[in-house]
Amino acid sequence: MGISYFGTDGIRGRANTFPLTAEVTLKVGMAAGMFFRKTSNNQHRVVIGKDTRRSGYMLENALTAGLTATGMNVHLLGPIPTPAIGLLTKSMRADLGVMITASHNGFQDNGMKFFGPDGFKLSMESEKQIEKLIDTDLPLELPENIGRAERIDGGLGRYIEFAKTTFPKNLRLNGLRIVIDCANGAGYKVAPEILWELGAEVVPIGVSPNGFNINQNCGSTDPALLIEKIKETRADVGLALDGDGDRILVCDERGREIDGDQLLALFATRLADTGQLLNNTVVATKMSNLGLQKYLEEKGITLIKASVGDRNISKEMRTGGFSLGGENSGHIIISKYSTTGDGIIAALQFLSALVETGKKASEVANVFKPVPQILRNVRIYKDGDPTKNEKVQQIISNNVEKLNGKGQVFVRKSGTEPVVRVLVTGECINSITEIANEIENAVLMAA
Repeated sequence: MGISYFGTDGIRGRANTFPLTAEVTLKVGMAAGMFFRKTSNNQHRVVIGKDTRRSGYMLENALTAGLTATGMNVHLLGPIPTPAIGLLTKSMRADLGVMITASHNGFQDNGMKFFGPDGFKLSMESEKQIEKLIDTDLPLELPENIGRAERIDGGLGRYIEFAKTTFPKNLRLNGLRIVIDCANGAGYKVAPEILWELGAEVVPIGVSPNGFNINQNCGSTDPALLIEKIKETRADVGLALDGDGDRILVCDERGREIDGDQLLALFATRLADTGQLLNNTVVATKMSNLGLQKYLEEKGITLIKASVGDRNISKEMRTGGFSLGGENSGHIIISKYSTTGDGIIAALQFLSALVETGKKASEVANVFKPVPQILRNVRIYKDGDPTKNEKVQQIISNNVEKLNGKGQVFVRKSGTEPVVRVLVTGECINSITEIANEIENAVLMAA
């Protein structure tokens, strides 16, 4: 069996450590170039974006070398949100799009997300085909057929203009004070600009990347700074992106967090009311709150639970012809606008609801009453999957029985960082806290 390079969302790992070394990345570029040269009759064009990690320079250069060595022409976009790569891969008629990022992880990690010519993330089948090529002796192009590489300055502008078109033409953000936390990441230029051009008073934070501070004490996974700034400036709403801009966290005027489940409920209701919720269905995951499911059932809307990961949600949406999907982490996919999670576009849909209703963020976002839920991210420091440990599985099974159908236990090893996610939902917060503690301790003992 060959080495596995791809995980749940492209390739990810610690920068300058296998498989995120310059040597391996060069081979990945060659393999991807060879794969698309065989399967496409296009002009063999690749678009590459990245977030703001220092290691992005190294990986960008290595990837470009590998791609051009196989005759691919590379267009470098610089720091730009992940969803923009999906958009530009299709609009620029590229064979391949690559985003160099480790999303919400710290600066020490990095990775690569791959998009096909249709703007969607590559299928697992295509990734496996590329994976088979990485460790083979790939033929190099003749000197006259080596690809070119050039930097494109217009990518950010194209994405800004597209994002603005997703906001209703008859509305403006005039009079709204918005704090936007860009996590010192890929959205640090475009997000404040989009909000300002739509009329908002913008208070930007997390917009001074230095290569090492991406997601550091800021962004959607650490909203303390955002909440503080909302209260300090008396803002109407706060928004926080993650490092590559494909997820959003909204905070109301009081600084209270509004998760992706509440956004899904809000968007589903608005789309259903205007006849735009295709097949009257929403796609979420097993991590979503049971309160969302109950709310949608009361509205006569079907909820389908896909496997965790926005690629899995997108696949389910495409298969079923659905228009809305997402995760409670803030990955929201609206098929009318994007092929993958897009934090900025999701934020604009929330802001349009704010403007249209004239209500406060706390009123607009309070769509359903969540069932008590606890999520623990248990960090592990060894290889292997402790969730497969017999004792851990037995403890999980015992606690599922204890809930007696009035809650859920969901435990999985993350495919993007060294943690095990423990999610427990139930009627009593004290009971589910005890269950979460027991499972967390079991995972730590097995790790």
